[in-house]
Amino acid sequence: MIKIWGRKTSSNVQKTMWAVGELGLAHERIDIGGPFGRNKEAFYLAMNPNGLVPTLEEDDGFRLWESNSIVRYLAGKYDTGGVLEPRDPRQRALANQWMDWQLSVLGPAITPAFFGLIRTPAEKRDMAAIKASQEKTIAAMTILDAQLAKTEYVAGPNFTYGDIPVAIMCYRYVQLVPDRPPTPHLDRWYAAVSSRRAFKDHVGSIPLS
Repeated sequence: MIKIWGRKTSSNVQKTMWAVGELGLAHERIDIGGPFGRNKEAFYLAMNPNGLVPTLEEDDGFRLWESNSIVRYLAGKYDTGGVLEPRDPRQRALANQWMDWQLSVLGPAITPAFFGLIRTPAEKRDMAAIKASQEKTIAAMTILDAQLAKTEYVAGPNFTYGDIPVAIMCYRYVQLVPDRPPTPHLDRWYAAVSSRRAFKDHVGSIPLS
């Protein structure tokens, strides 16, 4: 049985758990990081020297960190039915492109708004930084909306692991950016991905904290 080290409120842990849910994998998730602490203790740093979550651990001692890498590994090893990983090399590359885009563009755009609105007391919030973050996030989501005007999902006609990191950020977007411009294609896609059982279990049922 695989182990996932990380608290369920972490967006990066949620990526991994969503993939686990889609693949129907037997697993154990262990709370660590955030209010649970222990992620800077020696035993955990031996598994993940960054002291971040998640970390994947398998029965034979294999360990892997970095959430997108874990998702791709799980799909490569366990996805015999093509649930997450596209068989077509171009669609697979596009799925990876959007996973990387979440890390390089969308995640950095929305993070200041998340910390400002969710983890900072109201009297200490930097509203200018929050507004700038919201505007950058809108710009990024406009790019995504334009893509979804051309394809059903981010990488093509089918749901793939490329949708997972982006949809988790979209879950935050709809809560953290109330004054959003119309994005009909994004809305159509988000309604579809957020209706998936694994999303409901591991993302949609967990309040931002």
